[in-house]
Order: sequence, then C-alpha cells, then structure tokens
Amino acid sequence: MKKHNYSAGPCILPQEVFEKSAQAILNFNDSGLSLLEISHRSKDFVAVMDEARALALELLGLEGKGYSALFLAGGASLEFLMVPYNLMKEGGKAAYLDTGTWAAGAIKEAKLFGETVTVASSKEQNYNHIPKGYTVPADADYFHCTSNNTIFGTQMKEFPSVDMPVVCDMSSDIFSRELDFSKFDIIYAGAQKNMGPAGTTLIVVKDEILGKNGRIIPSMLDYANHIKAESMYNTPPVFPVYASLLTLQWLKNLGGIAAIEKINNAKAALLYGEIDRNPLFKGAAAVEDRSNMNATFLLNDEAHAATFDAMWKAAGISGLPGHRSVGGYRASMYNALPLESVQVLVDVMQALEKAI
Repeated sequence: MKKHNYSAGPCILPQEVFEKSAQAILNFNDSGLSLLEISHRSKDFVAVMDEARALALELLGLEGKGYSALFLAGGASLEFLMVPYNLMKEGGKAAYLDTGTWAAGAIKEAKLFGETVTVASSKEQNYNHIPKGYTVPADADYFHCTSNNTIFGTQMKEFPSVDMPVVCDMSSDIFSRELDFSKFDIIYAGAQKNMGPAGTTLIVVKDEILGKNGRIIPSMLDYANHIKAESMYNTPPVFPVYASLLTLQWLKNLGGIAAIEKINNAKAALLYGEIDRNPLFKGAAAVEDRSNMNATFLLNDEAHAATFDAMWKAAGISGLPGHRSVGGYRASMYNALPLESVQVLVDVMQALEKAI
C-alpha cells in the first residue's frame, strides 16, 4: 500500500529524487563509482555543489543581488551560534522573537555571546500563536525570527521592517511560499524539513553584512571562510547536498515557488476546512497564524482516539501523531506531499464522524 507520509522531518521527498539518488549511490554520472565514494573535489561533485548553490539563489530570487548560498553540516542548530558569532558585536545586543522550541534554542545560544532581548514570546500560551505589536530595539545588532514553528503549527505571515540585519530560521517552510527574500540578510534552513535528507543546512548570506562585528571567530564558524571556499572549506555532506539539488531541480521544473505555493495553499485549505467543519476535531493554533506546512489539531473527545488511530493507519497514513508538547495530531504538508494524500486524511476524518 502507498504510504501517505506526514512526517515532520525527515520529510517526504519527490519519488524522482529517491530514484535518482539511488542510482547515484550505485553509479554516479556513469563514472563507475558511487556518489558515496567519489572525491568531493572531483569535477562531478564540484558541479553538483555549484549548481545547488546557484539554484537555491535563483529560486529565492536572490541571484545577482549580493548573496551567497552555502550547504554546511551541523544542522540548523549550529546556526544558533554561528549567527551571533558572525553578527553580534563585542558588548553588543541581539533581538529575538520567541515563537517555539527552536526559537527558544536560538535565544539560549545567543545569550552566550551578549545581551539578548526577547522582544515578544508566546510561551505562556504554549506557543499557540505568533506575537504581534512588539518593538525591536533600534540598537540591536540584528533581529532573529523563526518563520514556521514545526511543533506548534504556527507560521509568520508578516515580518517586521527594521533598520538592522534580519535573520530568519526557515527550516520548515523554505521554498514553500513566495516572500520578498531580499528583506532577509541571513536565511538558514535544515534540509530535512522541506528540501532533502538530514545532514546539510542551507545558509543564504548577504555578503556585505559580514566582517563588521570585531569578533575573533573560530575558522569553522566564520561564514566568510565558507563563502571564500565556495562551501568547500571542509569536506561537505556529499549525499545530502546532491539529494537537495535534485529536490530543487524538481521544484524548478514544477514552476518554482509560485507554483508550489498554490498547491500548498490548496492542501492547507482542504485540511483546515475539514478541521473547522468536523465537530470531532479542533485546531491547536490560532486561526490567523496557522501554518501551511504543519497543521496541528486535536480530538474534542479523546475517547475516539483509538478508533481514529486505527482508521488512519489502515488508510496508509504515516507520521500523524502530534509532538508531545501539543499532543493530538500534526499533519506536515511539505512540498512533495500530494493533494491526494490530504484528501485521504480528510476522508478518514469524515469516516470517523459517520462512525460515531
């Protein structure tokens, strides 16, 4: 039976990415060698890295606008400390918006480097909404936010206009919707949420903001070193970068971000429409802040949980249980999840309603 994969990460990927990746592991570019054993300095892999970096900028509309793209190891969590290392001045200040677990993790690391102001937080409401109406200190070295909160199912629909570098963790909604990406000075995203397998992180950096904070930065944590080495300062995560390239190629062939956003909107509208219509369910996040990537929802009566769980598992659905912080269910509808899979879940929800 076909599985309908709602996993929050590692994420669902296009079938063609699996097939091409599998072939590359056996024989990459008809070289007689596996992608897993070729030199990362070889002509074939350098071409992969160059195309992946260029295509990331192209899809984001940042090509030729003074940005560099990097594919590094360490996960988005490493960026929690690379960002302040590169942007916070000695004795400086950073401003953060606290919208969930990963935003809180970034704040924790920034505090090791200097004054870190949390401009607003929705923690006391279990992060069920995005704070509004906050003020960002004008003397902050940068402002950091998280665009989508995987665990809690919230997503920023607007971003503040500030006169300082803006940093955004887009791990779970990168390439899923159109934004003016030139408003951001650093964007970072772990691949495993919407772009590829775990093991690499995309970082997009506006070159002109670097080298201005006066800090001595460890070599491996200095964005400038990685940019100068064209994302080859050390051995890159070869397979995750290649699989990410294939996913970006798939997205471009589909019509880019504009095309996938329409599909994502249709998926979200279908599922949220059923959550709101069906008397057995309720959404966990504030309606105006609902994420198109991660829909969190609950049963109004937990007595129906065993029946519902058996029904969605029988329908071939996988990865639906919610994070322990929220409970209930979480349907992660990343780019590669087809609309048909969302319809299967909606059908199960309606079947439960009829069975009760």
